[in-house]
Amino acid sequence: MSNAWNQTCRMKRLVVGPMTTPEYNEWWVRRINGNILEPNHENSQSIEEHLQVVPFELEIIKQDFERRNAELEKKIEQMEEEKMKLRLDADVQKLEAERLRKGKAKGGGGSR
Repeated sequence: MSNAWNQTCRMKRLVVGPMTTPEYNEWWVRRINGNILEPNHENSQSIEEHLQVVPFELEIIKQDFERRNAELEKKIEQMEEEKMKLRLDADVQKLEAERLRKGKAKGGGGSR
């Protein structure tokens, strides 16, 4: 009995005709042809015109990048202006501090 499990059985195949029925073939043809889009004459826009209207994903990403880049450039420019103003303020403060020190040194140093 254990030898029966180890033996390989061979079967002969006999193909007499196609394995599909005519109804199946008809259904298959309708299914394939049903997926083909026919041109819509109501909206007679050419493919080229349609493709020009629809932006590609890469174009959308590019526009988003350019917009973000412009925003960042504007922020950088504002920060550089603020940096320049702060430097001017610091220079003015230094000059005033030096002037006050010189004034105290001249006026306060001689009276002691």
